[in-house]
Amino acid sequence: MKQSPSHNKWITYTITEAWANRTVEEVLKGPLHISGRMLNRLTRSKGILLNGRAPYLKKKVKTGDRLKVAVRPQEQSELTPEPVPFGLIYEDADLMVVDKPAGVAVHPVRPSDRGTLVHGILHHLTKQGRGGIVRPVHRLDRDTSGLILIAKNAYMHQLLDRQLREKKLERVYLALSSAPLPQAYGTIVAPIGRDPHHPTRRQVTERGEPAVTHYRVLNHNDQATLARVELETGRTHQIRVHFAHIGAPLIGDRLYGGSCAHMKRQALHSAEMAFIHPLSGELMRFTSPFPVDMVVAKQQLGL
Repeated sequence: MKQSPSHNKWITYTITEAWANRTVEEVLKGPLHISGRMLNRLTRSKGILLNGRAPYLKKKVKTGDRLKVAVRPQEQSELTPEPVPFGLIYEDADLMVVDKPAGVAVHPVRPSDRGTLVHGILHHLTKQGRGGIVRPVHRLDRDTSGLILIAKNAYMHQLLDRQLREKKLERVYLALSSAPLPQAYGTIVAPIGRDPHHPTRRQVTERGEPAVTHYRVLNHNDQATLARVELETGRTHQIRVHFAHIGAPLIGDRLYGGSCAHMKRQALHSAEMAFIHPLSGELMRFTSPFPVDMVVAKQQLGL
């Protein structure tokens, strides 16, 4: 695990020749990707400095000027920290990669909800003397285990969400299905929407949102398949719905018709993740091993 001790709330950008003679506002919205909403907030809070002084947004910059932006403000969450267990894979001043156990919701749905991953991460940050607002960049179902990316501030969330929308955030899952898949490699293209007859269930429907899932069979027999699955889109229950749609629901997935003889939850694990760190430009890759219940199920199924 890597961890940065820095609690500095500012980032610094040195103006390059390519951005010389542009305005402060153009630089903030250009290479720093500051949104209009965040720009308004930074202006009100005096969170922009050019060579140590608060500038007008229309002021033009020169090569070598230093633009500092307060993108790590001290924020206060309305949630009460709780010691909810999770695996800490990576942490720095702006983001975390954590390993979520099955059975833990990512975030509260109602104000009364307790024991979520967000509560646990807030407890972790509070012990560091930091606190703040925890911002998941993407979600996992309660009973799906594995890697999830967390932003520690609104600016980092904005940058990582941009990678997610531009399909630059790679997410790979391991899944156990209760039937053979149609072929060794495949892509499932089928729109997903709400099931009008069930409050939490999703279904393939022409009126749904576009959804694309890629899979590769790693091992299989007559009763089950172990597959590597990669998301191109990120609809609710996407892998579960798509696999059920092609007649191979996930092992343990009661909601979508999967066999529950070997697992008490859907056999789905977020196993790999890759993205570009928005501030350092470094390619970040992380993996999470198979959880114990999926290892046991795989063995029982002869895979």
